Amino acid sequence: MTLPFHRAALIVGAGHGLSAAVARRLAREGLLVALAARNVDKIADVAEQIGAATYACDATDPASVRRLFAEVDARIGIPDLVVYNAGFRARGAFVDLDPETAREALIVNAFGAFLVAQEAARRMVERGDGAIFFTGASASVKGYAQSSPFAMGKFALRGLAQSLARELAPHGVHVAHFVIDGAIRGPGRADDPERPDSLLDPEAIAETYLHALRQPRSAWTWEFELRPWVEAF
Repeated sequence: MTLPFHRAALIVGAGHGLSAAVARRLAREGLLVALAARNVDKIADVAEQIGAATYACDATDPASVRRLFAEVDARIGIPDLVVYNAGFRARGAFVDLDPETAREALIVNAFGAFLVAQEAARRMVERGDGAIFFTGASASVKGYAQSSPFAMGKFALRGLAQSLARELAPHGVHVAHFVIDGAIRGPGRADDPERPDSLLDPEAIAETYLHALRQPRSAWTWEFELRPWVEAF
């Protein structure tokens, strides 16, 4: 059984919460970590904690994404893992939704993922290995009332991940989609004392990302669903 070896990772759409937890976990495994966000100031503390490089990037802009990968290549090398964690949520009654807001949800949740995955795939296919992970949500598989733009974007993200998993696996690239089915614990969002562990722990989610990264290629998983033990599904 051949176990994968990983040296560097890039997280796009980095912030506090899940992406920070994943970054910390990867850093503890000895990976060099690059963090990309529209506003890098908001992740300066996370980067300092783990010694990560930060890059300003608009994931919805092709030129910005190309520049990001070129800079990461030059600084830490081609990443072995690329995580797309950017997202945009738009809520409201369907008849009242602003079309531009709906467009933004589609562009951030799906088109940005396409751009980032394409740059990653070009490098990984040529090299013959790598991993591309997408962070999904309950809305990836369930469309909720007053949340149609988010569902549209996340359904598209899941379709992208499924298609790429089939296309890229024969080239040695592991593609996985993570359905985060529930609210994630974080600043300002704590468990109800009457319902301990009713929120997803970002550190626990990060362990699953690491598990996926470590999977031997003879037994890859393309999709993971994670939810707290009290969440209905």
